[in-house]
Amino acid sequence: MTDQQYLTPEGKVALEKEIQELRDVRRPDIAKKMQEAVAEGDLKENADYHDAREKLGFIDGRIQEIEQTLRNAIVVEKRDTDRIQVGSTVTLLEDGEDQTEVFTIVGAREAKPTEGKISNESPLGQALLGKRKGDKAVITTPEGSTITFKIRKVE
Repeated sequence: MTDQQYLTPEGKVALEKEIQELRDVRRPDIAKKMQEAVAEGDLKENADYHDAREKLGFIDGRIQEIEQTLRNAIVVEKRDTDRIQVGSTVTLLEDGEDQTEVFTIVGAREAKPTEGKISNESPLGQALLGKRKGDKAVITTPEGSTITFKIRKVE
């Protein structure tokens, strides 16, 4: 991934909430547990201390990751356009299928395919960017076959 990353306004808010939770709630809680473990004495065999220290390292790493993402983020506001862009919600119909699928194009950090949020860097995301309702998007699978999607709706 490049340093610059796309975020929807909702994605930015979610990261800001996560970092606040980590800083204001989880980190102080773990720091308190570490102090309690230190008060117990010998740290060599103190499982609570080692567990708290590991969790604190994870939290600090996640805070740094979010800070970097927010520093380098390009927040994409939805523009009034009929072309697919980051932030667009797209209804697709795969050739040979009867049921439509709905995806929202998001930056790589926000992608959650199980929730219908696909990355603009994914093969399908890349194939959709810039297209309009009525266009077709073709992607090649890792096996080398192609899948064609007809764009039914762009929001």
